[in-house]
Amino acid sequence: MATKAKSEAKPADPRGKIVDALMKLAGERRFEDISIRDVCREADVTLADFRDSFPSKGAVLAGFSRRIDRAVLAQDGDELADENPRERLFDILMRRLEAMAPYREGVRETGAWLRREPAAALAMNQVVLGSMRFMLEAAGLELGDGAAGAIKLQGLALAWARIVGVWLDDDDPGLSKTMAELDRELTRGERAVAGVDRLNDLTAPFRALAEAAFDARRRLRDRSHRVRVKTEGPETDDGGEASAA
Repeated sequence: MATKAKSEAKPADPRGKIVDALMKLAGERRFEDISIRDVCREADVTLADFRDSFPSKGAVLAGFSRRIDRAVLAQDGDELADENPRERLFDILMRRLEAMAPYREGVRETGAWLRREPAAALAMNQVVLGSMRFMLEAAGLELGDGAAGAIKLQGLALAWARIVGVWLDDDDPGLSKTMAELDRELTRGERAVAGVDRLNDLTAPFRALAEAAFDARRRLRDRSHRVRVKTEGPETDDGGEASAA
């Protein structure tokens, strides 16, 4: 009975074990060469456990990204309270790299795989956008709504990819090259955001005019429809007018 109970026992935190296993294997071989069974063996979980936890290897990468998000967001932010927003974002993104450090070689290979697989890269971009949104929230930075906010968020996601690329090849324990790249990207981002905000302000009257014109056309169409129904009567299913009861 004891043996049976042991064999039926579920492993603790299978999701976490699967993430660890995939990132370890990715540091040792090409991502394409890693099968789900390989991950299960490394994680000491069953295929059923994997299926319950993730639908694919790509989804495990999304789980890894959320793990890094949590590691950053769970840290005490009080020490950043006296910093300006740019400094806070700098420190938060450096914390993110610190959380990724144990998985560095796995991150290197998964990044290479994403460059080889455009469809997977597009899906992962959505994951990164979500992560960057929370990094901005942690820094107390507002994106704004609409297209302008989406452009800013995508810009930060692209900047993050460049920062990670430098970090992967930065052998300095103090990460001097990485910090210099992060500083450059934030400076470039500030200029880009200012340009987006100016463009958004310039186009605001035209957007309002277009919305007003659209609303006017819709009201005119609705009024014409009501007049036609009133004068011609409602149509039946076969296209003729409905007879009075």
